[in-house]
Amino acid sequence: MTDHQHPTGSDTHALPEPYLTELAPGVHAFIQPDGGWCLNNAGFVTDGTATLVVDTAATERRARLLRRRIEESGAPAPRTVVNTHHHGDHTYGNGVFAPEATVIGHAACRRELLAAGYQLHAVWPEVPYGEIALTPPEITFEDRLTVHVGAIEVQLIHPGVAHTPGDAIVWLPEQRVVFTGDLIFNGGTPFLFMGSLSGSLRAIETLRSLGATTVVPGHGPVAGPEVYDGVERYLRFVQELAREGRAAGRTPLEVAREAELGEFAELAEHERLVANLLRAYAELDGAAPGSPLDAVAGFGAMAELNGGVPPACHA
Repeated sequence: MTDHQHPTGSDTHALPEPYLTELAPGVHAFIQPDGGWCLNNAGFVTDGTATLVVDTAATERRARLLRRRIEESGAPAPRTVVNTHHHGDHTYGNGVFAPEATVIGHAACRRELLAAGYQLHAVWPEVPYGEIALTPPEITFEDRLTVHVGAIEVQLIHPGVAHTPGDAIVWLPEQRVVFTGDLIFNGGTPFLFMGSLSGSLRAIETLRSLGATTVVPGHGPVAGPEVYDGVERYLRFVQELAREGRAAGRTPLEVAREAELGEFAELAEHERLVANLLRAYAELDGAAPGSPLDAVAGFGAMAELNGGVPPACHA
């Protein structure tokens, strides 16, 4: 399998290459189809004198492609990388930009990245990642931090524990553009296993309060703020399933197998439902947001829900 194929067993097919889309003068999103497991979005901001990168990629090849696209745009070499959270698809490529660029992230992003180590290698050892040098944030913040990219103001906002303990929203107030990281999936099932269901609902309210007109989700196509509504509906769907299932004494896997997905049947990665229910059950049992759950059990449950087929890295 090359690192531009979609590993779906006998249905393997080549995926389109990542592409740039300009969102505002000097603001680009780097979109990686198909947006599935390990195919995140990134982006960059430049005023022509300085450049900031938002997230990187899961493989060295894809991170170098991002760097090449930035160079081809005429932007200066990046001096800053911001990570929206610690997951490897958003951080494995940091080393392609460092040490020339300084990496910034939430304090918990640094902590979780160091604790997780080569996290993607552990889950998907067969993927050709290339040379990956784990590069955690050198500069961290707790609540908010403002970075100036030449004349462009970039606000980094921690919404609390949501997708992970160390999420960061990247907000450009003048351009009305927001990079949400994995607080938002467009076309894919949200993933709460390492974060918080209630916190994810609060994060959506934080995103709405910004008033963005252009939303770059962590995975999937660029959208407008209407994308928040579908994610919120899904989260409330999971919340209700968890309440009813726990009260009835059913396991998260039993609930996920019996769930009528309705409008959410169209979302990719439907196996994440059981992982999300594991998190929702933990919260109902009093677990703190972001408290560690058994990752082996979580991915095992997703494989069971997926007919015995483990989730596949698409990078």
